Amino acid sequence: MTLFLLLLLGAVSALIAYISLQADTFRIARSAVVNAQPEAIYPEINDLHNWELWSPWAKLDPNQTIAFEGSPLGAGAIMSWSGNKKVGAGRMKIIESTQNERVRIKIAFQKPMQAVNDVQFDLKPVGENQTEITWVMSGKHEFMGKAMSVFMNMDKIVGGQFEQGLANLKAVVEAKPKVLAP
Repeated sequence: MTLFLLLLLGAVSALIAYISLQADTFRIARSAVVNAQPEAIYPEINDLHNWELWSPWAKLDPNQTIAFEGSPLGAGAIMSWSGNKKVGAGRMKIIESTQNERVRIKIAFQKPMQAVNDVQFDLKPVGENQTEITWVMSGKHEFMGKAMSVFMNMDKIVGGQFEQGLANLKAVVEAKPKVLAP
């Protein structure tokens, strides 16, 4: 019995040591090309009220509560949400908004786990009427985040959600009538 407990203690200690040695930071990024100019995409990201149209999490809980505060759009705009276990609860705030180029967001998850991460959307013109949009989330891994990354491929899980969101955003933007320059 004591040998079993010693082996179990050794295995748990080895697992804790292995988890502790995982990277302290993470970065998840996905890109897509949209058949539109940056000025057609930027308002969909810069106005948090529009996220319901394309966010991969918007339809996971039709009864979730969403609240807006601060500026109506751009830097200072805030959105809070609370929903089922699929969407959890949290708050995000646009901290930087460069017209037709970049939107940076600070996101604070409260449930199911607490974490604070940085999110960034970059818009880069490609050719005459296309834009590459890159969605990045980065942050620090606390012990629980490190443990989750040992047992789950977070890049694949969250990256897959980003891919879905970018596909949704592409569909929303490309479905809008094109405005021709004078």
